Formats: sequence, C-alpha cells, structure tokens
Amino acid sequence: MIFRKQILLASSAAVCVAIIPAAFAQTDPAPSTTPVAQDAAPSATQSPAPSAAPASATGDDIVVTGIRGSLRSAIAVKRNANAVVDVISAEDIGKFPDRNVAESLSHIPGVSIDRRFGEGEKVAILGTDPALNRMLLDGHALASADWGGNDNDPSSRTFNYSLLAPELVDRLEVYKSPEPRIEEGSLGGTVIVRTRRPLDLKANAIFASGGYSYNDRSDKGNVRGSGLYSWKNKDETFGFLVAATYDKQSLTRAGVEFFGYDNVAPNADGTYNSPFVNRAADGTLSLKSPGATITGGTISDLYKAASPFGINYAYFQQTRERKSVSGTVQYRPTSDLTLTLNGLHINGNYNNYSQSMYTIPGAWTGDVLQSANISNGVVNSASFGAATNQGSQLDTLVRKTKLKTDNLNFFADYEGDGGAKISFAGGWSKAVGGRDPEYLFNVQTKLPYSYAFTNNTATVNFVGDPTNPANYFTNPNNNPAQIEGRPVIVNGTQLNAAQIGGQDFSVTTDRDIFGGYDATIPVEFGPFKEILLGSRATDHVNQIDARGINTYLQSSQTIPQLGATALVTPSGTFDGSGGLGNATQYLNLPQQSVIDILSGAINSPLVTKIGASTKVHETVIASYAQANFDQGGFRGNIGGRVVYTRDISNYATTPSAQVNPQPVPTRTSTDYLKFLPSLNIAYSVSPTVIVRGAVAKVISRPRYQDLAAATTLNDVTLDGGGGNPNLKPYESTNYELTAEWYPRSGTLLAVELFRRDIKNYIISSRQNVDYFNALQNRITTYNVSQPINGAKAKVNGVLVSGQAEIWGGFGLQANYSYQDSNTSSVDVSGAALNLPYLSKHTVNVIPYFESGPFQARLSYNYRTAYFRTIGRLGSREMVAPYNQLDFSAGFNVTPAVTLSVNAQNLLDETYLQYNATPDRPTAFYKNGRTFSASLSFRM
Repeated sequence: MIFRKQILLASSAAVCVAIIPAAFAQTDPAPSTTPVAQDAAPSATQSPAPSAAPASATGDDIVVTGIRGSLRSAIAVKRNANAVVDVISAEDIGKFPDRNVAESLSHIPGVSIDRRFGEGEKVAILGTDPALNRMLLDGHALASADWGGNDNDPSSRTFNYSLLAPELVDRLEVYKSPEPRIEEGSLGGTVIVRTRRPLDLKANAIFASGGYSYNDRSDKGNVRGSGLYSWKNKDETFGFLVAATYDKQSLTRAGVEFFGYDNVAPNADGTYNSPFVNRAADGTLSLKSPGATITGGTISDLYKAASPFGINYAYFQQTRERKSVSGTVQYRPTSDLTLTLNGLHINGNYNNYSQSMYTIPGAWTGDVLQSANISNGVVNSASFGAATNQGSQLDTLVRKTKLKTDNLNFFADYEGDGGAKISFAGGWSKAVGGRDPEYLFNVQTKLPYSYAFTNNTATVNFVGDPTNPANYFTNPNNNPAQIEGRPVIVNGTQLNAAQIGGQDFSVTTDRDIFGGYDATIPVEFGPFKEILLGSRATDHVNQIDARGINTYLQSSQTIPQLGATALVTPSGTFDGSGGLGNATQYLNLPQQSVIDILSGAINSPLVTKIGASTKVHETVIASYAQANFDQGGFRGNIGGRVVYTRDISNYATTPSAQVNPQPVPTRTSTDYLKFLPSLNIAYSVSPTVIVRGAVAKVISRPRYQDLAAATTLNDVTLDGGGGNPNLKPYESTNYELTAEWYPRSGTLLAVELFRRDIKNYIISSRQNVDYFNALQNRITTYNVSQPINGAKAKVNGVLVSGQAEIWGGFGLQANYSYQDSNTSSVDVSGAALNLPYLSKHTVNVIPYFESGPFQARLSYNYRTAYFRTIGRLGSREMVAPYNQLDFSAGFNVTPAVTLSVNAQNLLDETYLQYNATPDRPTAFYKNGRTFSASLSFRM
C-alpha cells in the first residue's frame, strides 16, 4: 500500500510537470499583452465573478464550447479574479461535466467529497468539514433539508448537492479567500452556483435531453430527462427562461457495520469494563462464562482487550427521485436598469428501506462465551452459545422521505455612467425533509454464533438457520408503557406490554428570508478605483417537529405467528463487500409486511415528542465596506464586514436519574458581534505570471442541532448526545499565497499555499450520566456527548494544479493536494484528532480528448485516509484510502444532437471505515457502478 501511494503521488507530480513542456508544444501564438476574450487579462478595477455573459451574446464572436471551451472559460474567470478562486464552467447549455454537482467540485484542487452513499452529497474545502462551508445560489443562501438517513449532518448549514440538477448550472465558483462583499459563514471556502439568465442567452435557445441510467448493485435502471427554453425580444429588454429536470436512481448498498468497541480505555482508577471478565474487589479475575477458552493471551489480556460492541450486516435500498423546475424573468426598462425575478422548486423522493441483522457480543452474550482470540489488544474472533435472552436482533426501518426546496429571489441592478452601480436584492427559500414517517420493527433470536474479522472482512456464522422465520421472536419483556415519561393509556389503564417498534415522524423545516443592497462607487484616489458598500439582513429558522407512535405486543410472537410474509436476503447481496458467513443471508421482510405487522399490533396515540422537537431562530445583520485597487501591476481589494448574530434556541432537556422523566421545555438566547477584515492582492509579474496573497478573518456558525440542546439516548448501545445553546462560532484567520502561470491560451500551472488558524473549534465532551432506560425499565448509565468550544486547530496545505491542451485534441487536467492539520482535540483514548474529512494527500488526473464531433474524458480521483466523525461509544471513525474512476464520452450526431454515455465508479470501490487503526474496522460498504446514456438536443 505504501509503495502504491508513492507511485500515485509521484505520478501526479509527473503529470503536472509534463504540462509545462506541453504548454510550448503548440503552434498557437502566446497571448499578447492585450489577450483575446477567452483568457482576457484582468481589467483595472475588475472584481471576480462577473455574471456569466457568454461570447454568444453578439453574432460576431467565435464561440468555443465543449471541454476546451469550458476549461478556457474557467481559466479566464480565475485569471481575472482579485481573490483566490477556482471555477468549473458548463460545456454548453445543459451540459455540465458530471451528473452530480458535487462530483464536479471534487476536481478542484483542495476540494473533496465523501461517497458513503455512492454519490457525492457534501463538499469539504481545504481540509474543513462540509458543515463549515457554504453554498450560495447566485450569491445568496438557499434553505436546505436532508433526507433523515445521513448520520453526520442533520440540520446542518451545508447543502445536499445531489439535489441540484447540473443542467441548471452555468458555472461553479469556489472562493478560497473571501471578500467583504461575499456572505460570511465559511471556514474553508464558499461555493457560488451561477445559473443562466435569459438576457445573456440568444433568443429561442432550446435544450432537451432524455436518458437512462443503470446501477449494477441494485440491478435496476431508470429514465432521466431535462429541458430548457430561453427567449428574449429583439430589443433585448425582456426575456424569460424556464427549465425542468427529472432524475431517478435506484441505490443498493450492502455492508458490515461495527457499533463501536467496548473497553477501549481504562477507567480513571485503572480498572476496565470488560464484557467477558469479572474483577473482584481484591483484583481477582474470573470469566463470566466459566470454561471459555482463551487464545492469543491470558485472562488478564482478555480483561483489558477491546471488542466490537455490535456487528451489523446492513442491507440498504433507496430510490432517489428528483424533480426540479426553475424560471427566470428579466426586464430592462432602461439601458441602465435590469430587474430579475427567479424561482426554483425541487421535489425529491428519497424513500428507503434499511434492514440490519446484528449481534451484540459482550452485552448480550458475554455470559455464554465459548472461545475468544486476542490479537493486538482486540478480541478479533469469538464464539458464543445460545443466548439467555437474545443474542442477535433484526431491525427493519421503512423510511418515507420527501425533500422539497422552494426559492424565490428578486434583483434590481442599476448601472449609471462611469461605472456607478447599485443593486437591491431580496429573497425567500424554504426546505422540508426528514422522516415522515419511519416505520421501525424488530425481532430477536437466541441462535449461537461466532464472529471473526480482519482489516477488511467480517465473518459471522450462526449455528442454526438465520433465514428460518421460526427462529425470530418479538420482544418478550413486558413493562409499563410510556412515551417521554407519559403513560400509554389503553382502555382507561396504563398498558403493560413489550415494545416491538413504532413510527417516527421527524420533519425538518429550514426557512430563510433575506434583503439587502450592494453599491459600487467609482473613485480616483491613489491606487483605489472603486468603493463597494452593502448591507444585508437575514432571518433564518431551522426546526424539527417530532411526533411518534409506539407499537406493542403483550406476548412474544414468532414471525409465523404474526402471519407475515417472510423472504430471504437476496443471494449475492454482500458479495465483494467484505461481509462473509451465513449472516449474509437472513430473514428479509417486505416493506409492506413491516407496515402491516405494526398496524396489526397495539399502537399508542400519535403524540408530539417534546424532547426530540427543536427550533433555532437566527437573525443576522451584516454590513461591509470594500475598496478595490489597481496600480503598477498590483490589484486587489481591502475591507471588512461587521456581522451581528442572534440565536434563540428552543428545546427540551431530559432530567437525569429519574424514573419515567418528562422533558422540560427550555429557551436560550445568545448573540455576538464580529468584525471580519480581509485583504486580497494580486501582482502581475509578467503578462503570463500572476502571484496572489490573501489574509482574512472568518467565522462559521455552529450546526443548528448543536445549538438545540435536546438529549437523545440509545437504549441498546447506552450512549447518547445533546446540544449546547451557548456555543460560540468557529473563528479562523485564513492565509493564501498562490503563483499562477498562463503560458498560452487554455494552459495553466498553479501552486497554492494555504493556512487555516482556527479557534473556538467545537469538540465533543463525554461524561457518564444516569438516565431512565425504557427497554430495561430501570435507571442506567449512559455515555453522553455534548459539543463544547475550546479546541484549537491549524490546517496547512500545498496545492499544485495544471491543465493544458496538449496535441491533436488531447488535453489534461491534474492536481495534487497536500493538507495537514493538528488540533487540541482528543478521542476517548486520549489520542489527538485530525480535522474531519481532511485527507493528507489527494490526487486528480483527468485526461480528455476532443476532436470534431467526438469528445471523451476519464476522471481519476485518489484520496488517502481521513477522519470522518466520532461514532458510537466514542469511536474515531476513519475512512480508508479511496479511489474513484469515472468515464464520459459524447458524439455530436448533428450540430444540434449529441449522444452521451457516462460510467461512474468503474473500479467498484469498497468504502471502508475503521476505529483509529485499520485492525478495528467499523464499516465496509459496496455501492456499485452506475452507467448512463442520454440523447440531447440544443439550438
């Protein structure tokens, strides 16, 4: 593996070096001191990110579309920028480089994505968590809600890029250094998504596309389609644009999950909490299961050894159906005034079904241990007899999720004589998502079993048949039924029964309203050419409305007694995932059977879950002043942004050490004022070489769910989490230094150094707290985490990137990122934590060919291991090195008709997670490969 990594890193460096001679191997002349439009030199007072005005706006310009045209356009925006910016441009109307916007962003140096569910959803920039980076649609925030199955980012401030149809995008701009005029809130960088405007396009522009995609893991295919029409009058004073997309994907993910590890560190007094060994007051050790055999060590080694708390064979199926409609109307009543109204509606159906067959070796079967092997301080294999109560459990979750995002913005842009400008903007957006509802049903089994695991495999074998419905029974433990401390009343008395599942209605609503102005004042004061002023007020609400129904039986029943249809996990489901043994095939219940079982049992009334409902109301008022300068080859901007933030958090606390506690509604209000200065400077060393520097103070606000201090508890794993309404925002001083060489049209070689010096970093503190356990019907000790400020972090990195049009239609993009961080955060073992989603090494190599009617592109991405999150029982969840290989090609059947094909994840990569070290795996997933083909028409 080390040799392989060295080869990859050396190869990427060689690719970037190879671009240099390629830059001079062309016959085209080098750009003059007055470059052509495609790679135009910076103007005297230009701010970056001009709204996309394509060359086709006039009939005399030569339009370069396709891969080369897209890359040249991106180079032009980057070169003209006064900040450190990277850009991805559409190749033509409706033609973006990838089927997923996040996948396209991952080609940018310093940008990475996590592919836990197969496709990119969230974006990390320069080694910072996706939740600490913002996405702005045409420069403004967009409300966002998730589908309820992402364990790491519910109610966050990031955006799920899988919802955004790439056909709607004209250009993506990634600002790695901020300017005062850009909305604050990002630590690593800000992604601005630019959409198309009708007055920038030719009249009667039409695009239509239809296609089919297939995933080899789910063995299902689906259709997709999109269309766009843009019109403007002859005088170019009025125009409108409408666009619509439809996309459907069938995902199947199978893999093995570990629910953290028991006994990973000693207690404060030096003792351990072994699930297999008793320790007497005098220090004498004895097995909880007398007669069990120990290999690889002694009983003392077993007493101190870590072991998996649970091993789960997870089978996940999801349909992602996305529909979007957008429209823009522009009116130019005078030559200096433009009015724009645009709207966006996204409707996503993310329904999914999750089946989890898991064992709990220590807590459930530690007293029937038969054998255990210890390796490197871990019980990596063990066998168990028939459980006293239960040894394994099958959870089924049928999740109904609809995501809806609505957005409406209005802009009034006035440009007077001499470059004076003033713009007014206002907008509203709302997103709804979550579980509505989630049906949960579980059954148990006492079958004897054994487990064994390596770095990338897990083997669980049952003694008996895990596919036999008669081996599964519902919870047999009757207790007084209650929901959040309130008794469940049936026929006038409190129900005494065993809970077998229920329905969870947990709906997230995110709403954003903003209004503000921006002004540009031309000046002639030494080097200063423009003064930019502006203000903005934002009112944001993020809330979770939780309701639920608990489902009970008063006597335990087997699956046959319930009369449910019973199937078997399909053969081959876990092939290639690392999951082995007869646990790869177990009882499989159709979704409707789960719903029918629950409806036929005893159900509580639908009640509001006070303890799980939260609301954060945030008000932000910001003003900025920015001065643009240009003199003697130097250009840039200097200024600052003053930001006031007020958060009102509504939540409910759960009293500890109380039987059947009822949540207590609570409200907390906090506010803070921050001044965020910044400086961007660029110097043209020569007509082809630009160096840049930037320094800025930035903030990123805490996740909404971290500000809402509701406590959630897991009655099986005995851990939990809560929020902290008194959290302060992350603060960072950001530094950038870059050198860019533009030797010829379409060619770029760049080196970027960056640093993030972060304080108030939010970490999780853990403590043991006693709470009432409804499953055990007694007060139990939970290990509960809570976010707190106090940690510091530093990120340092070097990015090397290049692209060139080589010869004969061949071209190449390549970049290499080195990122390193250190923090004052530690995990439960005391080991230092890295920043989430930061890979030390990332490589992108993208060769392409474009000639005549044919074009093709191969995209390869490699990233080294990275820390993802703190998981169950405080496990440090690391993701193993990951490779991604994608391919796309297109053929212009006619000038207006194009046939395209796309293949994603050609290597069929396995997503591997582990706890701190590879010998303690926590997950293996297979998502499969996706193939698609489409036929498009444009004119």
